[in-house]
Amino acid sequence: MPFQSIVILTGAGLSAESGVPTFRDKDGIWAHYDYREVATPQGFARNPARVHEFYNMRRRAHAGIRPNAAHAALARLEREHAGEVWVVTQNVDALHEGAGSRNLIHMHGELFQALCAECGARTRWVDDLSLDTPCPACAETGGMRPDVVWFGEVPYHMERIVELLQAADLFVSIGTSGQVYPAGGFVAEARAVGAHTVELNLEPSEGRSLFAEAIHGPATVVVPAYVDRLLKGD
Repeated sequence: MPFQSIVILTGAGLSAESGVPTFRDKDGIWAHYDYREVATPQGFARNPARVHEFYNMRRRAHAGIRPNAAHAALARLEREHAGEVWVVTQNVDALHEGAGSRNLIHMHGELFQALCAECGARTRWVDDLSLDTPCPACAETGGMRPDVVWFGEVPYHMERIVELLQAADLFVSIGTSGQVYPAGGFVAEARAVGAHTVELNLEPSEGRSLFAEAIHGPATVVVPAYVDRLLKGD
């Protein structure tokens, strides 16, 4: 019987083949930067200029990056599948959107969006940010920050994500280590409601034993192949 409600969790491994650095690999971002200094509210309070420099660098580095075959396959699944398909991504890049995904939840925020701490307004943002940047909504300076979820902050849209997981009959985890929570616990939530669970990853994750099925290899290979299989009803 074809799956009617599919929830897909994606992580850094999905975008790696597009040239976006991962975080936890031996040569990932956290091997070069202390996350406590550039990705926590405390780090921003201590040295906002350093945090802005880090995210400005990341924003500029994404300028020439394009979606890969795995992003395209997930967008195709959403278009062609007869049921409902949602992508919940831990990634802050815009590659899912670039490939055409529309049923998309950015649980860790978006790199190309700014948040004003003064008034709460969110603004599409592609340029550099600094302490001198005025908020387009309230005109205050000093409160603009990247609209990303830092360590110690609560991920976005958790109520909606839980609703989707509770209705899912298929949960697929792609390109994620399973080390970051609450995303690392999604497979258990999906299993609890009887969903079939699948891991697509370059290598087995720490939570591999929780999945009913696992396929390992490059995302640009295993994801399109799995989507083909789903669309054929296998």
